[in-house]
Amino acid sequence: MLTLLAVVLSVAAVQPWFRKVLPADAGPIAIAATVLLVYLVGARWLERRHVSELAPGRAPELAAGLAIGFALFSTVMALLWALGVYQPAGWGRAKGIAGAFALAVMAGFVEELLFRGLLYRLSSRIVGTWGALLFTSALFGVGHLANKGATLSSGLAIMLEAGFLLGAAYSLTGRLWLPIGLHIGWNFTEGSVYGMQISGQANATGLLRGSLTGSRLLTGGAFGPEGSIVAVLVCLALSVYLLYRTAQLGRIEPPAWYDAGRPAAVPL
Repeated sequence: MLTLLAVVLSVAAVQPWFRKVLPADAGPIAIAATVLLVYLVGARWLERRHVSELAPGRAPELAAGLAIGFALFSTVMALLWALGVYQPAGWGRAKGIAGAFALAVMAGFVEELLFRGLLYRLSSRIVGTWGALLFTSALFGVGHLANKGATLSSGLAIMLEAGFLLGAAYSLTGRLWLPIGLHIGWNFTEGSVYGMQISGQANATGLLRGSLTGSRLLTGGAFGPEGSIVAVLVCLALSVYLLYRTAQLGRIEPPAWYDAGRPAAVPL
């Protein structure tokens, strides 16, 4: 819990200062690096453990996550286009892409270190994999209710699509690289490739231009595509597969009060 407190305080402390003294493209990266450092120091010196969830040898999982995030959101947009909801309008512009990528990196690292690296990892020791998945996914949805255009339905959508998917990615690998990559890849693709709103936050640039028209159930309304039932179903489908693989490998952690024994997990 001390590491959790240290991470939260570091975000609150450095974010205003970095944004004041650093260029817009560098500030978010500096915030991500600071939070990562605080996390590593806290794990090593406060928890006194080996940080296996950030094992350097497994860092290529980050690239896999980036690719999956891109493919996943592109699938959502392709389905919305096929349904007549998404109307492409030609090429956009590349200006501001570097800053947008920096913001995606910050969100990916900070939120995954907090929600999966700390809250999920610690709660799973008490309530097991399923309890931790529900707990952190609900918190993730609630955490997005303050965003512009957010509603109870958009919060539920974030819980079901992002909370479950990112938790499933962590459950499968036992590491943070895959969920961090997924988070960055999804956000960057949504805002900087397709020019869509990211969780209600308007995006000023995108390599492609287009708009969404139709029922709020399909478009996500003011919250953007993440509030769409299409995004929810696509992400849930992948979440189910990842959790199925997690169960196959014996990586489902039981609650602390369950003492029936279980077979050793199969190395991934």
